[in-house]
Amino acid sequence: MSDSQWAIISNFVDIKRSRKYDLQEIINAILYLVKTGCQWRMLPGDFPPWKVVYYYFSTWKKNGTLEEVHECLVEKIRTSAGKNPEPTVGIIDAQSVKNTLVSAENKGFDAGKKIKGIKRHIIVDTLGLIIAVVIQNASLQDRDGAQTVIQQMKENWITVIKIFADGGYAGKLIGKIKHAFNIEIEIIKRTELKCFKILPKRWIVERTFAWIDTNRRNSKNYERLNETSVAMVHLAAIRIMLNRF
Repeated sequence: MSDSQWAIISNFVDIKRSRKYDLQEIINAILYLVKTGCQWRMLPGDFPPWKVVYYYFSTWKKNGTLEEVHECLVEKIRTSAGKNPEPTVGIIDAQSVKNTLVSAENKGFDAGKKIKGIKRHIIVDTLGLIIAVVIQNASLQDRDGAQTVIQQMKENWITVIKIFADGGYAGKLIGKIKHAFNIEIEIIKRTELKCFKILPKRWIVERTFAWIDTNRRNSKNYERLNETSVAMVHLAAIRIMLNRF
């Protein structure tokens, strides 16, 4: 983490208190784990002890610090791109991810993609920045899980008034979302032509999934708790956004 990146993160942690281990190095260790996918116990020895690193990760996950940092970076990136800090348009999609032996919550089977595990349901803005993420059972249909992730989004980003989605969200859901959240859902259908074609808006959320997957901790679901899986997605997004500073 560069000094300019640390200057942003340091606003959200207590740097005035005297500690044996530097907070910047602890955050570097957490981001290293997310990028490489290693186990907590296998963090390199030049980082602080893994138990110390995990303690801070667990604390920041539970008290909302990681989510707060993520939201701040989203606003900064949007502002630097000449957009309003808070988005008004979102793109929704879900990604089925294989579970591992240690995974405990939300084990299910996605019959369409032949994957046993979880489903990452996300909403991104037009820049591909994540504005909501929920972990669900892989067997849950996209349209059935949409309301949960939209509700989670509205807790932090109340300005969103329109969401783009694929054909899997078509049907009665559109009316329910309009009634419950006053949000318009626009379905982007696949072309019937037998050739490759980039679908408007849809490619943005697909690119975000690709960004997340470059962080190996998210290549599969290694976490015992859903809230930890959400934290790992937020940390991957934080890594990506920090690299823009």
